[in-house]
Parts: sequence; structure tokens; C-alpha cells
Amino acid sequence: MQGVPEQFDQPQDRAEFRRANGLDGVELYRAHIVHHEFAPHAHDGYGLGVIEAGQERFDYRGRRHLAPAGTIVMMQPGELHTGGPASPLGWRYRMMYLDEAALASQLGAEPLWRFDHAVWAGDTARAVAMARGLHALWHARGSDEADAALCQVLTLLAPLAARAAAPSVNASPSLRPFARVVDALHDDLTREWRLHELAALADLSPFHFQRAFKAAYGVSPHQWRVALRLAEAKRLLARGAPVAEVAATVGMADQAHLTRRFVGMYGVTPARYQRQISGG
Repeated sequence: MQGVPEQFDQPQDRAEFRRANGLDGVELYRAHIVHHEFAPHAHDGYGLGVIEAGQERFDYRGRRHLAPAGTIVMMQPGELHTGGPASPLGWRYRMMYLDEAALASQLGAEPLWRFDHAVWAGDTARAVAMARGLHALWHARGSDEADAALCQVLTLLAPLAARAAAPSVNASPSLRPFARVVDALHDDLTREWRLHELAALADLSPFHFQRAFKAAYGVSPHQWRVALRLAEAKRLLARGAPVAEVAATVGMADQAHLTRRFVGMYGVTPARYQRQISGG
């Protein structure tokens, strides 16, 4: 499409998605980022990965985190986060986005995992082994190889996880006033909410609502809404829906608008993501 880049603005930045061979609910990502700043976004599954070189900084759960080489990164499903370079050469990393259903099928009767620490540093041997496991998962030629690689990665992560279901977003006292707001944004992605309408759902004035929401979530209500729209767009694209149709479904002005936002959040265009995830 004319006027829309197929890649980052800077040629040093590279990113690629792939489905794990023969495994449902397992999406893989590898990238080397030198310049790009990822806008606040979320993934459906757990974000589990390793920094192979350089250093990343990212905002997650109201805190700024630094992740140098040899660090394992662990994020809960649906949690907003950013990402950017924290060194002149940026950072190179691998991620696995693992659906809760896929993890549940691996754990059997065990409770789902919860990761209380976004960054696990100082365990270089574990990080190197995890990078090897994610590399093997990326290059697995059949479901048997993919199964073995996934098991290897989960075995390495198991000691870092708490054995309890992830707490509800609404369980935190600081987030409880916004439960109706978050539900409303989820329920109608295409609606152009006015600030005073959202504030009324939280029984706050627009001024106090905007400040309190950002203090609780680290992003504005508008940024949260955009992140929800893009997460839904990613789900629809993975199912093969046409890009223009996806743009309309999630309330974007047009395909070009969706593309600009998608690149900012995920590092690839919607069309390229769809090709990569389908193996095309």
C-alpha cells in the first residue's frame, strides 16, 4: 500500500513473528531494535522471553524496568507495557506469547502461573538455556520437536513462577474504581468515548479521573483504548481477516491508520504480521 512502510523507519530495526510449528496458542517473536519506541500495548498471552544482547527499558505495572543481556522477561497476559532501547546499540531479544489455555494444557491440574517479577537477572545460565529453547522452538520442523522445545522453555521458567492463578485486575484496591471503565472499553471497541462519559462510570470528575486512571495504569484512558483495539486487530489478523475489514471492526479510521498504529505497537505492518504468522 502506497505511503505505508513495510518495516520500521530505521533499517537497523528488525522484527518478525511466527507461529510455533503444530502448537496452538504459541506465538513467537524475535527482534533487534536500535531506534524504535514501542507504544503502550498488550498481548493476549504471557510474554516470556530473553534479552540476548544490548539493553531494553520498558514500563510495566507502573514501573520503569531495565533488562540487560542475559535477562529473562516475564509478563502476565493482557498487561500494558512499552519498550525502547537503553543502550546505543539497542537490544536483541526473543519472546514467546503463550495463551493461558496453552499453558493450562501443559500444566494439567496445576494452577496457572503468576509472574511477580517482570525481570529476572543474574542467572546467565538459565537465560542462555532459555534462548536456546526459544531458538529451537522457532526452528522446530514438526510438532514433536516443538513439543520438546516448549517443554524445555517451561521447565526453565517453572522455578520463577508463583503457583497461583493470576489475580483479577479488579482485585487491587487502586484499580477497583476503574472496573466499570475497563469493562466498557472492552465491550465496545469502536465507540469514541468522551472523557466525561468514562469519568462518570468511575464516579469522578473528568480532571480527577484522568489523573487517577494514569496513576493506576501508567497510561491515559485513550492509550488504553487504542491498545485494546490493536490487541483485537492482532487477534483478527491471526485468523486471516482482511486488513481493511479489521480496521473497520476495531474502529480505526482506515487501513492506513491501523497500519501506523500497528507498526508503533508491534513493529511490523498488519499485512506483514499476517503473512509471517500464516507462514507465508
